[in-house]
Amino acid sequence: MNDFFKKVSLYVKEAIDASKYLLDGLSVTFDHLRRRPVTVQYPYEKLIPSERYRGRIHYEFDKCIACEVCVRVCPINLPVVDWVMNKETKKKELRNYSIDFGVCIFCGNCVEYCPTNCLSMTEEYELATFDRHNLNFDNVALGRLPTNVTTDPSVKALRELTYLPKGVMDPHEVPDSDSRPGKLPEEVYDWMISKDSKEDKPQTLPKN
Repeated sequence: MNDFFKKVSLYVKEAIDASKYLLDGLSVTFDHLRRRPVTVQYPYEKLIPSERYRGRIHYEFDKCIACEVCVRVCPINLPVVDWVMNKETKKKELRNYSIDFGVCIFCGNCVEYCPTNCLSMTEEYELATFDRHNLNFDNVALGRLPTNVTTDPSVKALRELTYLPKGVMDPHEVPDSDSRPGKLPEEVYDWMISKDSKEDKPQTLPKN
């Protein structure tokens, strides 16, 4: 009889604990339901990456001395350095340099330890492709200048937290009655048209 009551009490205790965990999870869910969405209308709006953002690696072929330091410090030995030894000058001649961004973890070790500063991190993060082999960049693709969000005329560049009201650091503190932080695509288009029309409008000199 005692075993029966022990099993019943244990079952009730487990049921209470399960209900408690379920309520804890639902409380978090309902708490987020009360919060307003904080969105950026990508690709019409894009956030400007921070200064030390580690995006696509930029490579300068003329500075490279084929020392292979980047290969030794890379956690996965990723950069492929193709060079031959010039018997006359007894120096390395670089033939090709490539990095597969489908495997790269963007740790920045190759940039930090490069003795000639031929590698640098950029703010370019849009590397998506339908074929993973296209992520293997050779020295020509690595040498391409990175795209910049602020110079793209079809995109409204936003700095972090600039789409929030002045003085507000937490987006969840904004009341629901205020306008949404991000603009709809048609609103962004109207903003771009009005901006272009103002720039194209000739300026009139003040009358004396």
